[in-house]
Amino acid sequence: MRMYDLIEKKKMGNVLSEQEIEWFVEEYTKGTIPDYQVSALLMAIYFQGMTNEETVTLTLSMAKSGDMLDLSKIEGIKVDKHSTGGVGDKTSLVVTPMVSALGVPVAKMSGRGLGHTGGTIDKLESFPGFSTGISEETFINNVNTIKIAIAGQTANLAPADKKLYALRDVTATVDQISLIASSIMSKKIASGADAIVLDVKTGSGAFMRKEEEALKLARTMVEIGKGLGRETTAIISDMNQPLGFAVGNNLEVKEAIETLKGNGPKDLLEISLELGSYMVYYAKKANSVKEAREKLIKTIEDGSALEQLRKFVSAQGGDASYIDAPEKFPMADIIEEIILEETGYIKYIETEEIGFAAMMLGGGRETKDSIIDLSVGFIVHKKVGDQVLAGESIATVYGNSRKQVDAAVKRFKEAYTLSPDYLEKFKLIKDIIS
Repeated sequence: MRMYDLIEKKKMGNVLSEQEIEWFVEEYTKGTIPDYQVSALLMAIYFQGMTNEETVTLTLSMAKSGDMLDLSKIEGIKVDKHSTGGVGDKTSLVVTPMVSALGVPVAKMSGRGLGHTGGTIDKLESFPGFSTGISEETFINNVNTIKIAIAGQTANLAPADKKLYALRDVTATVDQISLIASSIMSKKIASGADAIVLDVKTGSGAFMRKEEEALKLARTMVEIGKGLGRETTAIISDMNQPLGFAVGNNLEVKEAIETLKGNGPKDLLEISLELGSYMVYYAKKANSVKEAREKLIKTIEDGSALEQLRKFVSAQGGDASYIDAPEKFPMADIIEEIILEETGYIKYIETEEIGFAAMMLGGGRETKDSIIDLSVGFIVHKKVGDQVLAGESIATVYGNSRKQVDAAVKRFKEAYTLSPDYLEKFKLIKDIIS
């Protein structure tokens, strides 16, 4: 088999065989195919696309390129949840305690934040002592005993995806639906999930800004899951404004705790219940999605979800006392209100800019080696459709450097567009693909 022939075949719009895709992924992972030839193939795929069958084969080939986690020692149906990323998205901190309180085994691999989006692991490390670097034995034991464990992705999880993504990043081939979908799903498959629930964000703070693009990605990922024998559902949700009110690690953790106490923002609770309901249903802990939702609400009302969070944090070395005394989380030195000097209704928020403003405070990574300041961020007071009066606060900023705060506040304010007229608020759940 020759790489030249595969490039020519795809360039002409023809379908690559299962054997051809498996061969190129295996050989590229081993380093026997040069980057320039794979770049040519990626560009051909970018323009010619891939069939569902090709995309499924590519996904499984990338999943099999490294470690395939064996979760067979974990009792029950393992359901994984994945978000395509956004601003203020702390749903994993809310969903996983709720579903595990109903006996659903949560064996989750999560990542760190990069750029304008936050990462679950960074948020969890707000608890002093918390570690995601646990052994496989501890990981499995925790899931079997308390029904929940979250670990960082292993270095050898889908290594083909890591190599291909790095190449896509520098060859302008990132935004191709089959390549995006196979990248996400290869890691979910390698992580050992029996069923997968996806939160596909769309809007000004999402990777897929246009709703039709998010729908296409969602359908592709559901088809991949179906093709590989996994129950898969994708929920299209709005990211035209931050999710909840908190943006920043400590602040988001505190908001997640309040949500599990029944005092959280409505939008955060709503998307968490939507995602969690499918997880509970697929795990056969409810006879319908509606029944699953009712059971999840009870975990908040009876305190069992909050108790699960305590057990989970303690089991991975964290100080769970912070859950009952969130004032113990370190607070930023500078806390100020962000004021707009005009009156109107909030018409639009460039949500990605809010994420970058938080990064400027030190709350996000510009590179993988950046050190995060867990105490900084924003609490948003006004969102799309809300009225703002001149001199009224639209948010509170938390920072530790005068220079950083001034620059971040300027960027934050520029993200807001006002209108003299009232506007309808955005619908949170755009669509559900099952």
